[in-house]
Parts: sequence; structure tokens; C-alpha cells
Amino acid sequence: MKEREKFSSRLGFILISAGCAIGIGNVWRFPYITGQYGGAAFVLIYLLFLVILGLPIMVMEFAVGRASRKSAARSFHLLEPKGTKWHLYSYGAMLGNYMLMMFYTTVGGWMLAYFFKMASGTFTGLDTEGVGNVFNTLLSNPGEMTFWMVLVTAFGFGTCCMGLQKGVERITKVMMVCLLTIMVVLCVKSCTLPGAIEGIKFYLLPDFGRLKENGLLSGIYAAMGQAFFTLSLGIGAMAIFGSYIDKERSLMGESIQIGILDTFVALMAGLIIFPACFAYNVSPTQGVGLVFVTLPNMFNQMMGGRFWGALFFIFMTFAALSTIIAVFENIISFAMDLWGWGRKKAVLVNGIAIFILSMPCVLGFNVWSGIQPLGAGSTIQDLEDFIISNNLLPLGSLVYLLFCVTRYGWGWDNFIKEADLGNGIKFPKWARPYLTYVLPLIVLLIFVMGYYDKFFR
Repeated sequence: MKEREKFSSRLGFILISAGCAIGIGNVWRFPYITGQYGGAAFVLIYLLFLVILGLPIMVMEFAVGRASRKSAARSFHLLEPKGTKWHLYSYGAMLGNYMLMMFYTTVGGWMLAYFFKMASGTFTGLDTEGVGNVFNTLLSNPGEMTFWMVLVTAFGFGTCCMGLQKGVERITKVMMVCLLTIMVVLCVKSCTLPGAIEGIKFYLLPDFGRLKENGLLSGIYAAMGQAFFTLSLGIGAMAIFGSYIDKERSLMGESIQIGILDTFVALMAGLIIFPACFAYNVSPTQGVGLVFVTLPNMFNQMMGGRFWGALFFIFMTFAALSTIIAVFENIISFAMDLWGWGRKKAVLVNGIAIFILSMPCVLGFNVWSGIQPLGAGSTIQDLEDFIISNNLLPLGSLVYLLFCVTRYGWGWDNFIKEADLGNGIKFPKWARPYLTYVLPLIVLLIFVMGYYDKFFR
């Protein structure tokens, strides 16, 4: 049996795992949710939940991956007690990765398209309505949307085709270094704009009164959900990278470093967007419109805005591609683990599959816009996002959690032995009662509240 490929360095593992977690949710969703719920007070609650919710489950995914040396397609088969059915979730994990890429490739394509549009001067001289029309025109053109989606998909699978070390690790390292460098440059630029100080105060000085004005319970749930989803947990996206690392370092210490890097990017994204929004008197709470309508209008007002706008959208593109490459690597590993395919065959077959599976999202904004699965105004993308974000991620995380803490699964002793193997910070054993009885209820609450927000609010 061929030995499983490994990362060439610890840095490669940390950057790629962080790249999987760092995505559009960090640099786009986090800032506008923070703005919606009052700024710094929300950030503090988010950081608390990141530690007590996201971090333990990340360690569990890594532990399952490293102990089995397999992707989610086969890891439960190898670790589950004889006669149990934990392996049935492997289908849910695989579905989650494919479904995430069914719309993430399209959104990644939007970011790449906007980089070229900004760099080529498409927005120069346009008023607010004109900037909005650029995005609407993109959505209404299936040919253009398909082109950018295919470009992003080809880049992602092309990177994976070169192998773990020569492709995924090497290219992701370069992208992550570029992403972090661009973030620092944009942050300095944004924080030195005239009037930016008000945005910095809003973002860094907690005001719980402002949080209460926007709904305390809603804000707490939103922080809980963002902390939970930001790390891409529950579909084995992290477990695959656990299967590629050696046993020299404990998994708690590695998970903390990945969580810090992921959080750093999210917080820096806020320091880019909030000071600039306050400097130009625009609202940072406008969802999709924040990136594709509001910010291009802001760059139009800024001296050298074409350059800064292009830099911003290449940063967004790197954030999207880091996740796409990581999830593609997971998808490829499914075929390699299940059927023993070579990497190139797995890339070719899955490249074609992802292209076909991505088309409903592309067409849902134009040719198939009459299909509104979640009610008036919804799109196929909304349905795909709901299935993954409100169902597969929380329920999958619950599976990993229960698999690691109960005697009916892999079990606490096996989990702790694997998590603590090697040098570094050890997993806190005193947390077992919390992980066994409290955290599962929190995850279920997130699942139920997702349905409540979608259908009853």
C-alpha cells in the first residue's frame, strides 16, 4: 500500500489548514455582521465562542484524520467500533464538500472578475447606479459567469494536480503570504484616511449598549454561528489535513495557531473595511452589496482608488482560492481513498463534475431565476448555502464531537491519546463534561436557530 503523502513542513500544514478556514466568510461576512451588531462588543463575544465552540471540534477533526490517515470518506470506517454505523456520515461529509464548491466557485469567480474590472477601470466615472449595474449585468450574463467560474475551478484543480507538496502546499504558501501582506498594506491605508478614527473606535471600543439596541440575543446567536462556521468544521475539510501531518506535534497547539491566524485575518478585514466606510460615510452592513456595490463606490471617491480597489479584490480572490484549493484537495482524496485512483484521474473526473455541479448556481441568477426554492427572491445559491451552512456543517460537527467523546464511538481515551501525541500544548482533560453534555446542546441550538431564522423570523 502506497504511503500517504505528507506536508514538507509544519508551516505548510498551518498555512494550508488556515487557508481552508480563511475564506470569504472571514473577509466579507464577518465585517458586515460585526457592523450590524454594534462593532467591538460583538467581536468580544465572537472571540469567546471561537475558543469554546470552534477550537475543540477542530482538534477532533484533526485527530480523526491523523489517526486514520484517511479522508472523511474512509476515516470513520477505520476508527469506529465494530458493528456501529458512524461511517454512514462519510456520505454527508462528501456531500458537504461538493455542495460547498457548487456555489463557492461562482463567488470566487465574482471576486476574480471584479479584480480585472477594477484594474481595467470599468468603474471609473460611474455613479452609484452605474456601479450597481455592473454587478447586475454580471449576474444576468451566464456566459461571463461561467467563464470566471471555470477559470477559478481550473486554477484550483490545476494546483491540486501538481501534488500535495509541489502544488497545494507550495502555491497556498505563496497565496497566504501575499494575502497577509496585502491585508497589512490595505489596513494601513484604510486606518490613515481622514475620518477613519471613528471607524476604528466603532470596531475596537466595546459598547454593549449598541449591541443591545440591535438585539442582544440575536447578536449572541450571530456571534455563535460565525465562530462555528468560520473554521469550515463538520464536513472533514480539516480532517484531510490531519491525515497529512506527522505525530511530532500535539494537535491542540497546532489548532490554536490555525485559529489565531484565521482570527487575525477576520479582524484585519474589519480594520480595512470599517475605517474606510466611516471615512466615506457609507454603511458596512449591506451584505452582498457591501463588496460589490458599496465598496466600489467608495474606491471611486478615493485618490488612487483604482489601484486600491484592484488590490482589495485580488486580496478577496486569494481568500476565496485558499478555501477552494483546500476543499478540492479533500474532494480529490475521496476518490483516491475510495477507489484507489491516481491523483491525475481524480482531478480530471472531479474537475468535470464540479463544472457541471456549479452550473445550477450560475444559471440560478439568470436563465433559471424563476426557480426560487426558499421563497420569493431566493436563488438556487441560497438553497445550496442553506443545506451546507444550516444542516451539514452543524450536524457534521455534532457527529465528530460525539464520535470523539462517547464510548459508542471512537471514544474519549482514543481521542485524547491521538490529540496529545507529540510536543506542544495538551488538550484540557477537565473539559470532558463540557464537551460531552454542554457543547452538543449548543451545536443543536445553532442547528435549530438556523431553521428559525430562515423560516419563522
